[in-house]
Amino acid sequence: MALSSLFAISLLMKFLDRAKIYIESGAGGAGCLSFRREKFVEFGGPNGGDGGGGGHVWAEAVDNLNTLIDFRYQQHYRAKNGRPGEGSNRTGANGADLIVKVPVGTQIFEEDEETLIADLEVVGERVLLAKGGNGGFGNARFKSSTNQAPRKANPGQPGEKRTVWLRLKLIADIGLIGLPNAGKSTFLAAVTAAKPKIADYPFTTLHPGLGVVRLGEGASFVLADIPGLIEGASEGAGIGDRFLGHVERCAALLHLVDATQDDVAEAYRTVRTELEAYGGELAAKPEIVALNKIDALDDAVIAEKAKALNDAIGAAPRVISGAAGIGVKPLLGELAVLTGKMRAQESADANSENEWAP
Repeated sequence: MALSSLFAISLLMKFLDRAKIYIESGAGGAGCLSFRREKFVEFGGPNGGDGGGGGHVWAEAVDNLNTLIDFRYQQHYRAKNGRPGEGSNRTGANGADLIVKVPVGTQIFEEDEETLIADLEVVGERVLLAKGGNGGFGNARFKSSTNQAPRKANPGQPGEKRTVWLRLKLIADIGLIGLPNAGKSTFLAAVTAAKPKIADYPFTTLHPGLGVVRLGEGASFVLADIPGLIEGASEGAGIGDRFLGHVERCAALLHLVDATQDDVAEAYRTVRTELEAYGGELAAKPEIVALNKIDALDDAVIAEKAKALNDAIGAAPRVISGAAGIGVKPLLGELAVLTGKMRAQESADANSENEWAP
């Protein structure tokens, strides 16, 4: 089996951020054709009740899921049908709705994978994916002065059938990017309670990871570790750039550059090129660049690498070591301030949109 196939199997078993599902709402129940026939009742007449409505299919964002792995094992979802009407003007029961639970941050697309139906960013937010069919009218509905004994009842309407794609984009404040083996997983493990796989070879991280950085009471932010990018990732090289969608919602990017590499400037430019090729305004996000793994170098080499990186980005990089904890605390404080500013801006934008206007 090819190495790329093994990577793909590992990714699917641990993390799934894209799934195709088939949904069908319930059909409405048929109307009833019935007449009242009782002893000692002088006037009978039609008394067939209406059918019940079919169940709807909803998608709802919940907070106890962080992957779409459940949809790997179940792809078909169908709501209950409405019950048919009965005599004595009894309406059939409505079919039960079906709620498809998805992680917060899930986008729902039409079958063409381009038309966006909904973007569920808040816990409890829901969207109607398929409306249940209406129940049919019983013959009591058709009684009139000129038609005292109608022998007509409607069938229930069929439910809606559709295919949709689910695409998960993790909700994080800071996105952690860089080449493979830049120390991203080590940094995530050092500053959060997350326990990512760490090893001394590239592509250790095969799926995105999340961790919460807590700097004190009321001061925290979410950090997302994205599998490393290599040159040509936008064209499918390595793991590709499919996981970059998870940092589209981030307020800013933390770009780690391995200080032990020969050309740190080229390493930085490689990742920036892939960000620009990906699009989605990802390359325009605020970025903090940090030269990582400085514990493995002496002061002279560190100064040389920092200068080369400074020349490439036009600003002084942060000099840190995730493994040794050097320079990590000031960097986290800077990220917390940046996150706070972005949240305040988003809150102000939301308030301005909700302001009443005549």
